[in-house]
Amino acid sequence: MVNHSLGKMNVKILMLTWEFPPDIIGGLGRHAFGLSRELCALGFEIHLLTARRDTHPFYENVEGIHVYRVLPLNDGEEDFLLWVGGLNIALVDKAIELSFKHRFTVIHAHDWLVSAAAISLKNYFNIPLISTIHATEHGRNNGISTELQRFIHEKEQDLVERSDHVIVCSTAMKMEIYKIFLRPVQEISVIPNGVDETVLPLDKKYLLASLPLDHKRKLIFSLGRMVKEKGFDILIEAARKMKKRGINVYFIIAGTGPLLSFYRNRVRDLSLHDTVYFIGFIDEYVRTLLFQECYLAVFPSRYEPFGIAALEAMIAERPVIAANRGGLRELIRHGRTGLLMDPDDPDSFIEQAVFLLENEATALCMGRLAKKHVKHVFSWRRTALLTKRVYEKVLVKGSDC
Repeated sequence: MVNHSLGKMNVKILMLTWEFPPDIIGGLGRHAFGLSRELCALGFEIHLLTARRDTHPFYENVEGIHVYRVLPLNDGEEDFLLWVGGLNIALVDKAIELSFKHRFTVIHAHDWLVSAAAISLKNYFNIPLISTIHATEHGRNNGISTELQRFIHEKEQDLVERSDHVIVCSTAMKMEIYKIFLRPVQEISVIPNGVDETVLPLDKKYLLASLPLDHKRKLIFSLGRMVKEKGFDILIEAARKMKKRGINVYFIIAGTGPLLSFYRNRVRDLSLHDTVYFIGFIDEYVRTLLFQECYLAVFPSRYEPFGIAALEAMIAERPVIAANRGGLRELIRHGRTGLLMDPDDPDSFIEQAVFLLENEATALCMGRLAKKHVKHVFSWRRTALLTKRVYEKVLVKGSDC
């Protein structure tokens, strides 16, 4: 009988992800790095293929991960779907080139953007395909209503159906995949994301020098991609009401995306330019420092499969207010490790925020409990160990066929 315990096997994983540090669009890139790094520590050989941007090297070893960056066939294409198509062709070409030196055991794909390459390589190499689904187009938009959404939805469905096993980050996402794509629940594993404590440089004051910090007011911090589902319009409305009531706070909101200019214009139109600051992209050091500087962090998402940023706030010992929705509600024990607000309700956020502002000792205790909980449950090592079990399960199943 073949032994499929992977502890001492020379297992080579072909990891496909469209983003990877230092290029970070959302949580997917941080997930791919954290997981791959810990899989390497467990003895796996990880060959990770991703898109090349700027002047990053075509190949480098990142903490044991073999990272290959490829240029899409039509690099520079403004049509995003055509660019994705060119990326998938380049991923396939690179994987086949690598196969002359490496015999891959498993393909692990992250989301629909690499689905065409993942499925093609599964057939070409005749090896198992495992997919991590980080979000769905149906969930983001509460349904499918445009041709673009339908295209993405069909790519997601194809990937889910052709995968030997599916991984998601929360129970909410597991039920979403089951209901939308009818994938049997026993073929979906819930493996939470992890989080790292960022080691800051010794000289860190300069990192915040250009930011609009005001130590006479309490800072409320949030970050995420500037899209409707993240709910930053809710914070703008909450800020308007809090300013009118004379509550001595200000907001810094970080991130980029298609609605950034719209939100900045909305802040200007409401004369909130001295209360709400959309500061755009920030690196991991500034992000960590702002978590340390803020009084509380808030994540008002309308749709959130997990919420890595909320974990980052919690491990920084900050009280978190999060929408009572999706994966966020699974991270927080209301009243103990954070507070939950009613989704789409600025007044609910204000109620939770005022409670924390008026009860500083409770807020500090909540932050300490949150950090303790996150360090115990949400480590990348635990994520990697649970992923290893999935690999073993899939390989055992394949050997029985």
